[in-house]
Parts: sequence; structure tokens; C-alpha cells
Amino acid sequence: MLALVTGASSGIGEQYATELARLGHNLIIVSNQKKEIAQVADRLSAQYHVEVEPIFMDLARSEAADELFAHCQASGKKVEILVNNAGVFFFNEFTKTDMRRIELMLQLHINTVSKMCRLFGEAMKQNGGGYILNMSSLSAWMMFPGISVYESSKAYILSFSVALSYELEKYNVGVTAICPGAVDTGLYNLSMNLRKLAVRIGVSIPPEKLAKKAIAKMFKKKRKYIPGAINYLFLPFCKHLPDFIISLIMKKIECFQK
Repeated sequence: MLALVTGASSGIGEQYATELARLGHNLIIVSNQKKEIAQVADRLSAQYHVEVEPIFMDLARSEAADELFAHCQASGKKVEILVNNAGVFFFNEFTKTDMRRIELMLQLHINTVSKMCRLFGEAMKQNGGGYILNMSSLSAWMMFPGISVYESSKAYILSFSVALSYELEKYNVGVTAICPGAVDTGLYNLSMNLRKLAVRIGVSIPPEKLAKKAIAKMFKKKRKYIPGAINYLFLPFCKHLPDFIISLIMKKIECFQK
């Protein structure tokens, strides 16, 4: 099968591409990092002997999904696995955040993901089946200051993916929302020591481990998946976090940022 993975030049996206290549699937990998995505393509094709096409593209543009789908149609490539992984993260008060960063996140997490699912999902219906994996987050259940745009966009992805999975299951198309907690990548700008500690105590999961678990759940057409037992235990706490604790945490963060 042919798989398309977005945000595949590093981190979780690269691991998704690696796992799919390991399983013998040909790939189209997309990123806004031209040099890095070409290097990943060379590595995967050499290591796993699969066909890998790197595409340099900024998926935060409103026309990106249409262009990517048109490219696949024009080249006769039938995408049977779609991994919507591309995303960004920032922690900041909403009213202090540059509008361009807000627009970028909303475009990338909501508009592009929705368009990709609409275009490739319709093609999968016509072709008799397929798999879609959308990256949500444990923060989809958190109404937390500093990540208001991020968690809201991830909540959209979760709700959208589950609803879409019911619509497409009769066409043999699976849709899976992956909702990890912290993942051991450079996304959060933590020091290496803190990253190692987080993995050691189970707060953070290595991206390669996440990718293997997520791809396995995708092929089983599970609607949503939260990796890591500690995250399942933490989920009720996320849903019912008292207001005074949120206010206390926010005050601590403000003191740290000064």
C-alpha cells in the first residue's frame, strides 16, 4: 500500500514514515523542511527498499491540501494510508500571541486536516477502502491556559475523527485519532536531561514507540487511542481539574516567565 505522511522530516512524523517503510509500504512524505525531508526519503528507501517520494510543501497554506491531492491524482498515485501528523505547538497567553501564529496553528490543525480527510477520504471510498490517522493529543480533554488554541484544535481533531470514522466505516475506510500525552521530541524545547527524566518516569513516550503502537491501532481501525497506561490514569484528572489548581499553576508559570 501507498502511505502519505505529513510532517515527516523529524520527530513523530519521521517515525511514522519509518514504521510504515519497515512494514513494506511505499511512501509520499511531506514537510516544509526541504533538505531534511529529502534526507529522510534517502534513508528510508536505502534501509527498507521501498519507494519514497519527498515533497517540500508548507501545509499551513489554504491551498496546500488541494495541491497535494492534485499531485497524487495527476501522477496516478492511489494513497491508501493517510497520516495527518504535521503540527505546531506554542505556550503563551492568547492575547499576547501574534495573530500569524494563531492563524498558522488553526490552518494547519483544523483546515488542512479537514481538507486532507475530505479529499483523500473520498478517494478511499471510491477505491474500496483505506486508513486515516489523525494526530490529536491528551490535551484535547484539557481546558488549560497557555495552550488554549492548541488544545482546542486538538479537541476538534479528536471529535472530527471519531465522527468521520462512523461515516466512513461502511466504505471500509478506518479513521483513527491518536491522543498521546508528552512525546520525547524537540517540540516542547526541553533540555535533554529533562527529556530523559520524563521518559524514565513514564510521563513522556519515545516517538518510535508511539509510532509503532499508533500504526498498529490504525490498522485495527480503532477510533481513538491514548498510548501509555499513565495517560489513562491521568485522563480523569484532566477532565475534572479544579479551577483553583488551574489558577495556581498559571500563577506559577507567570512567575517563572518573569
